[in-house]
Amino acid sequence: MAGVLQGSLVALITPMTTSGEVDWASLDGLIDWHIESGTHGIVPVGTTGESATLTPKEHIEVVAQTVQRVDGRVPVIAGTGANATAEAIEYAREAQAAGADFHLSVTPYYNKPPQDGLYAHFAAIAEVVDLPMVLYNVPPRTAVDMQASTVARLAELDPIVAIKEACGDADRVKEIRALVPDDFICLSGEDAQTMTMFGHGAVGTITVTANVLPAKMSAFCQAHLDGDHERARQLDAELQPIHEILFVETSPIPTKWSLAAMGKIEPGIRLPLIGLSQAGQAVVRERLEAIGAL
Repeated sequence: MAGVLQGSLVALITPMTTSGEVDWASLDGLIDWHIESGTHGIVPVGTTGESATLTPKEHIEVVAQTVQRVDGRVPVIAGTGANATAEAIEYAREAQAAGADFHLSVTPYYNKPPQDGLYAHFAAIAEVVDLPMVLYNVPPRTAVDMQASTVARLAELDPIVAIKEACGDADRVKEIRALVPDDFICLSGEDAQTMTMFGHGAVGTITVTANVLPAKMSAFCQAHLDGDHERARQLDAELQPIHEILFVETSPIPTKWSLAAMGKIEPGIRLPLIGLSQAGQAVVRERLEAIGAL
């Protein structure tokens, strides 16, 4: 396994051409840039990677190309979530076959399963796929909130090693840590709350902001891991305005616009998402220029 599951793990966008096709050359370029910038791990085809509008074939191919390009330099945590358990199992199997180090499985969206249904869903995946699994709880996107007690039950299953927590309440990490084994990993799924989650026992973040500021996000996380909490707080304060601006419109709209403005990708995005509004562009540009990103 390449490395460990900690630090700045970028929730990588899927670059697209202006016509909406996956831009494979830009994907390779982004991966190299991230590794050169100190990003600790790559997370393809999560929410930020527009997994909801990639075809199954594209989903599998993006994971495979990411693994190939990374070539063992950092961990690859492949997005494999689906709201049908059989589909999530298939994506997890494909990620394992491609050589991913971990897979990230989101709570089933739209179905709104009860807590026992969530347990049964993830347990069914863990029973047939032994690739280490990172649970992903993000109620604002899925309309279901996996409680700490359910996470604790799932943490007893060998393939389930971590959770990306994005419920909106940083204290949830404290609740989870009180119930799970010491080696179970908690990761922030809310960039703006990562510093607080670090204080509750998180060891990294699956981050949107790293798409735009990979070196600074890496330095922030590394400062925490090194025990330099003053430096981590300083960097967190510098990053907060960027965390905010990248959600001025639905993510990843502002992030993809930012990367296009930086010359890293073409401004491609898929319906029903659309390009950043003119008002949004003005605000994002001003914020990025203020920190020298543009």
